[in-house]
Amino acid sequence: MAVAFDAVVVGSGPNGLAAAVTCAQAGLAVLVLEGQATGGGGSRTLDLGLAPGLVHDVCSAVHPLAALSPFLREFDLAARGVASTAPEVSYAHPLDGAPAALAWRDLDRACAGLGSDGEAWRVLFGRLAGHAPEAAALALGDKRSLPPELGYSPGAGLRTAASLAATATAAGTPALGAVLRTRAARALLTGVAAHTIARLPSLAGGGTAALLGAAAHGPGWPIVHGGSQAIADALLADLAAHGGSLELGSPVASRADLPPALAYLFDTSADAAVGILGDALPPRVRRGLGRLGHGAAAAKVDFVLNGPVPWADPQVARAGTVHLGGDAADLRANAARVAAGRLPELPTTLVSDPASFDAGRQVGGLRPLWAYAHVPFNCPADVTERVSAQLERFAPGFRDLVVAARCVPADRMADHNANLVGGDIAAGTVDAWRLVARPRAALDPYALGVPGMYLCSAATPPGPGVHGMGGWSAARRALAQRFGIAQPPALGPHPTAPAR
Repeated sequence: MAVAFDAVVVGSGPNGLAAAVTCAQAGLAVLVLEGQATGGGGSRTLDLGLAPGLVHDVCSAVHPLAALSPFLREFDLAARGVASTAPEVSYAHPLDGAPAALAWRDLDRACAGLGSDGEAWRVLFGRLAGHAPEAAALALGDKRSLPPELGYSPGAGLRTAASLAATATAAGTPALGAVLRTRAARALLTGVAAHTIARLPSLAGGGTAALLGAAAHGPGWPIVHGGSQAIADALLADLAAHGGSLELGSPVASRADLPPALAYLFDTSADAAVGILGDALPPRVRRGLGRLGHGAAAAKVDFVLNGPVPWADPQVARAGTVHLGGDAADLRANAARVAAGRLPELPTTLVSDPASFDAGRQVGGLRPLWAYAHVPFNCPADVTERVSAQLERFAPGFRDLVVAARCVPADRMADHNANLVGGDIAAGTVDAWRLVARPRAALDPYALGVPGMYLCSAATPPGPGVHGMGGWSAARRALAQRFGIAQPPALGPHPTAPAR
């Protein structure tokens, strides 16, 4: 059968597009197949029909890992016209009856605000903040090799690795109680660890806290102007500039839906890859992918407000991301309930008000508010009221500002992104073992056991987030193994199609 394309990428999320542009810049003929009507996967921004002209980020809204990702740093979003703002407070954690805990980008200011825990916070994040790119290269690598970004200074890399491990251990074990003594500091660190949507404390949560904390006091947690779609659009523009193509409304359910190619890269869940390839996969690979399973989930609530959130502590408005859930003990209790399949009355909730940092997100005096609630896997509940109650708890008068709201329950999240099975935004179980043996225990986590077939989604290392690293790593393997391109070209900031 004639080969129409060198490489076919299934799925146009950040990882799929990272794989596609890497292959296209190396001179390959690339096709991306996307089942939805728009490209971008977890980095799309759409008009949901809640208010005329107002757009919402349908999945990701704040991008600490985009600021740190070796792939996106080399791709250079800013040079491609993607503007963003990193708020002076990366994240905030409101508390009942007390001032909010604030993770200022300025580490000195953050430490000063944490009182007696300030120096302990500096020990946790001082080196990581000062060496955030090194920390990201380690944490966002393939978990099988020394990141090439550290080749110039392996000694410094080892010191940063030791800092990552120490901070992850402190944040991810009961040792936290001995390291941080104040209510504010414990809540601030536990809130960022809760991004894993897993039991707390856990080493996976601790690792997440270490990396996101490095970003918080380093480049910050940027909000992209115009919405997350700008990241996807920059990648799509580069793909087109290098001769690649995107087919929308083209879901892939079986091998029959795949055109002939020399390499296939699947930005899909592990389950979907098994479903598409079926018996073409070796039995050991099918079994390994099946064991990845699914963790807890998120339910999405999009609000339209006629004013900024009236936080009880006005300092919270300086933060691009707000973690709602109360004290550290409350967060741990919520995580345990969710892991046990129970929906908390007041679920742990992440909130972002992008119009506070990007005035263009307001239309006619209205603004979008983004919120995720942590819920059990495949939970069918509409959590709008629970999230509203959590917001009202820390922002009295919030309900008076709500013009419209829409919930996407966990069991419907896959309707707009097939990778979000049951609301599992991590594309598989997240624990210390599965951060390494992801998606299965194998020397090459991207290979599917069939020559030319690779998994490149959040189900592979380094896991979830808008960073493109899974796609970049898988594509570089495909280039070397299928096309003999051991050294792909650097991702220049100004795309120029290579001669073919």
